[in-house]
Formats: sequence, structure tokens, C-alpha cells
Amino acid sequence: MSQSLLEREISKRPDKVRLSGRILFLTEDPELIKRQLAGEDLPWDTKYPANNPKLRDDISTDEITPAHYCFYFDQTLGEIPYMGLKCGNVLPIGRTDVRKGGFVCSVSGKRRGKGSSREQSPYAEMAAGIQVVIAENIERIYKQNCQNLGLLTSTNFSLIDKIRAGEEIALSEFTSGEDEITRQVIEYGGLFPFNVARMQKKVFLPAITTSKRPMTLAEKIFARHMVTGDGKVGVEAVKPGDTGFTRVDLRFSHEYVTPMAAIFYEHYVGKDVAVNDAASIRFFRDHLTFLDEVISEEKKKIGLLDLATQLKLKQEDFAKAQGIKLHGELKDRKGSEGICHSVMLETYALPGQVNVGSDSHTPHVGAIGCVAFGIGTTDVFNSWFTKDVRVKIPESVKIEIRGTRQPNVTAKDFILKILSLDYVRSGKALAKVMEYAGEAVEALSVDERATMTNMAAEIGGFTGIVAPDGKVVDFLVERRGMKRSEAEKLIHGLQSDSGAEYAQVIELDATEIAPMVATPGDPGNGKYIRDLNTPVPVDLAYGGTCTAGKNEDMDMYAEVLADAMRHGKRVAPSVEFYIQFGSQETREYCVLKGYLEIFQKTGARVIEPSCGACINAGPGVSTRPEQVVVSAQNRNFPGRSGPGQMYLASPLTVAASAVAGYIVEYQPSQQRELAGSRR
Repeated sequence: MSQSLLEREISKRPDKVRLSGRILFLTEDPELIKRQLAGEDLPWDTKYPANNPKLRDDISTDEITPAHYCFYFDQTLGEIPYMGLKCGNVLPIGRTDVRKGGFVCSVSGKRRGKGSSREQSPYAEMAAGIQVVIAENIERIYKQNCQNLGLLTSTNFSLIDKIRAGEEIALSEFTSGEDEITRQVIEYGGLFPFNVARMQKKVFLPAITTSKRPMTLAEKIFARHMVTGDGKVGVEAVKPGDTGFTRVDLRFSHEYVTPMAAIFYEHYVGKDVAVNDAASIRFFRDHLTFLDEVISEEKKKIGLLDLATQLKLKQEDFAKAQGIKLHGELKDRKGSEGICHSVMLETYALPGQVNVGSDSHTPHVGAIGCVAFGIGTTDVFNSWFTKDVRVKIPESVKIEIRGTRQPNVTAKDFILKILSLDYVRSGKALAKVMEYAGEAVEALSVDERATMTNMAAEIGGFTGIVAPDGKVVDFLVERRGMKRSEAEKLIHGLQSDSGAEYAQVIELDATEIAPMVATPGDPGNGKYIRDLNTPVPVDLAYGGTCTAGKNEDMDMYAEVLADAMRHGKRVAPSVEFYIQFGSQETREYCVLKGYLEIFQKTGARVIEPSCGACINAGPGVSTRPEQVVVSAQNRNFPGRSGPGQMYLASPLTVAASAVAGYIVEYQPSQQRELAGSRR
């Protein structure tokens, strides 16, 4: 630990807060927002909420800070908060509008900050002058990012009157109901000053005194990793609500986050201070490899492509200076070594570990039975010197899928069904562990399980996990070259105890689940394809990303296209079909299986690994609002992958729709002709 940190002066923020400024209500009506930006203060009745205009729900971090603007990693971000906020078909907030408006508080409805873990969002709000965020409920990663930066959050709408009156507000209003550590993080004004106070022994971690009890799988793993007051690792048991710091086995970040974290680290910790255990840190250049192919001329003119290049260079420089392994761009062709989640699953993560990453889809590796969750920039840079991260033990939800799935139903259909449930859509699953179980889940491969754990992020869950079994052992033996005895030893005891407590148990029957899509706007808009009222013509089909660029996803694209080829069919003339690998390992798998020839002959365009279209940064993005996209990616938030209308679907559905020219269920040809497979 740097001596300068041990000697640095650290103090708490004042115990009363007075906010001087305006309140911005993010309403569904764009005209009301425009009037506020023009200087009008919107009336708001805190006693009779039914009298107020409807607030926007489900504001994603993509809407707070659209992806391209996250290339900034300084105060410039204060010019762009809410530029992606869509009210109806209108984007009412322009560049610098919030900063110029003199707003100190931003108010919205349910599930604020859903989606990406990008800390640029709360950082942009703070840089624009926002000091308090009020919403009906707030997503875990976004809320933690706010706390880590010092941005106050609340679900108490009565504070609106106090802010407007310029009254002093007790800091305890913002710490009420929080655990001991979170309370202290807020009191110290952020995670970094709290951690310095922790190193200086000015604050102490509350002891975890939970006695032995039946535990869920996630609780067991956390119990093995919790840091005790004397610096040791491991406690007898944990229960939901226990708080502390968990020692992490692996930490990773990508070029969207590493540069900002590196600048924070160099500024607050020191340029010459070595990170803690560089061997357990990984960096990835996986998000922006193909950006130059799709970025608009307008964005090039304001320098965003150049900024994206700076992100890459800053990450390279920090990796070299610190001796950190970087999975970067290919040397002989355009593309990357692999998407972070894909590479972590194929190469690094192990059952029973705790992994953290700078991306909300970090739960991907929960498919092999480890606890993995996304963290923000401040958590990332703090973990580089502490090797632990703050955690409040979450409750678990058990989702048990019984029975046998239909041949054309995949893990993606399972997760779209789960996302459509009222329990999830109402926000009751927020910040909880999604433990997937049941015969239908056990029958899935590791690749398919990863689709479900990956999309715990769309549920708003803390993480997703599947108890490791013989299929995980096979995966470690076949894909990692591990000795079977070693793999079996790793998974020993990694299952939930009989009698473990769950916040909710959800039971589904696999035989009743048919191929699904999520209609445009939100992954929770799940519908059975057979229930679409009219045929939906498709302009673009996209198969790829961490969610759908794995080996078994490629099996599915190839199955459909080979079936089409046998019947003299190919990708419909009206459709552009893109298939993008998640990693070089998956590309090599496709070469060995002969899939590249199938893809080429049937008219699909193959792309080297990258996050690409999923984040509006590669081929496959829409360019016009009227375009219809069917995609196997994980999110279809407004504007995330271009202005078009995006339907989420399984790899089988995406490939079948590319051939048919409209959204269609896939039925193997021996059962039904491909182009007539609607029912």
C-alpha cells in the first residue's frame, strides 16, 4: 500500500446537505421536459402523486449516456446527460441542456439506471450539476456507482419539497436503510475516501456473525470469500443483508472503462504504485474494434472516432506499465481476440470463484458455477489496490424449469420468458441472485447456460448462476484441457443446501414454452412468435455478441442455414444477415466444423470477434427508424443498436428469419418447410 495513502487526510462530508438549484422531472411527455429546459419549474404534488404527470420508467444508462459519448472520460461528459432519453419518438434533451438549466436534482420513475454498468452515466449527471437522483426504485449497479462517486440517491419523493424550499436535509435521509458500509461510503463522499479511511483504520468493517445455516450456492461462495476484520478471508456462513468486502479471484475491464479507471488510479493512488496482484487482472480491447465502419460522419467531425482511439491507447499504456495481460486486437486482420465474457468463460473463470468485471454481463461465467457480477469504474480502480469489492449479500431467487424443452426452443427463449414475468417486470428481482435449476436447465450445455446467466443483467439481478455438474466437468476437460479429477474436485460441494432460503421460487414448465421474441424497446417485452398478429418483415438479422457468439450458437446458425441450403434456399434477398464470433476460439471451432463455408454459401456475412452491433459499434446496426432488426443479442433498448426497431430472439429464430425474410419459428425441414414455419 502506498505510504501517501496512509498519510492522506480524509474526512467525512457535513451531516447536513443544502441544495441550491432546480429539479428536472424526466416525464413521459417530451414537451414538459422541453419547458423545464427553457426555464419553467414544473409543479409537483408530493402529497397527491396521482395529480402529477407520468414519469419515465426504465431509463437505461444507454439513454443517460449514449454509447458513443462514453468515449469521453472527463468533465466533457457533463454536456451529454440524457441525450439518449426517448419520450415517445422524441429526444427532448440536447447537448449542454442539463448543465445550462441549473438542475441539482433529477427525478424519474421505476428501474432507473437499468442496463449497462457504465459509470459515465452518474459521472455525467454529476458533471452537469446533478447532486441528487430520486426515483421509485434504482438498479443495483447504477446506484452503487452513484454512491461510489458521491452522487446522492433516494426513493423518498417528499425530499422534492425540501430541495425546492432550499431547506437543509440531514445526510441521514440518504443513508437511512442502508447497511453499515454503504452508510460510511456515503458519509465519506465516495468509495475511494472510504477505502483510504479503511486502510488508515479510521473505519472498520462490521463483523459477519452469521452462524452456520443452510445456504444457497451463491451464499456458500460468498462465505468462502468474505474479508474479516483482521484481514483474513472466509467466514462460517452468510445470510442476505450481511455486508462487507469480498476477496475476488479475477478482475477484468475493457477499453470503455479501463482508461477512466486508470486515470482515477493514477490521480488518487499514484502513477508509480503497482496494482495489487497484476496476474489476476485482465484487460480487453473488445468493444470498439469495428467502430470506424459504422460511426457517422457527424460523430467523426466532432472527434469521437479519435477519442475512441485514445481509449485503446490509454488501456495499452496502463497495461504495459502495470504488467497486466491485455487481450487486444488481431495483428493480421481486423477484429479482436475475443469478447471479455467469452474469453473469461473459455479460458479463466473456475467454479467456486468470485469474478468481477467492468460490464453488466459479467454474470456470463456463472454458467460454470462461480459468482460473477458487474462493477463500475470506481469499484474497478479501487479493486486494483484492495483486491476486494464491497458487497451486500443478496437474496436469491430460484427459477426452476421442469420438463423437456421443444426441439426449436433454446436457452434464449427460456430467458425471454423469464424476463416477461410480472415478478421481473415489476422490479421484484432487482439485485437478487438468479439461480437457474430444474431438468430443462440441467439438460443445457455450458454455452446455453451462459445465455441465461449472462442475461441476469437484463433481469436487473445481482448475478445468475447454475450449480456445476458433470457438464461443467466435461467443459473444463474438453475446452481447458484440465484433468477430470481436478475438475471434479473444483465442483465438489457447489450446490445449494437442502433448506436454503429463497426470496422467491419460480417454477416454469419447459413443455409450455415456445420460441419467443422480445418486441422493440425492452428485453422484457416477450411474446411467443405464434402470437405476433401479422408477419414482421426483417431488414437485418444479427447473430453474435457475448450472448450469442458461442460455439453452440454457431451450431444453431449452421443447422438452420445447412437445412436451408439442402432445400435450395439461402438468406432472403431483402435481408442482411451478420454472424459474429464471440472469440477466436469460436472462430476456430467454426473452421473445424466447416461452418464458414455454409455461412458463405447461404449469404451470411461473417465478422471477427467484437461487441459490435450490440453497442452500436459494428456491422449489423440499423441506420433508419423504419428498419426492422431481429437479433440474438441481449438488449433492445431504444437507440442502443441504431434507430431501427429491434426484436430479440434465439439464434435459431434469427437464422430462420434471415432465410424466410420475416420473423419466423424454426422447424427442421423434416417437420415443416422453413418458409412456412409460422403457426
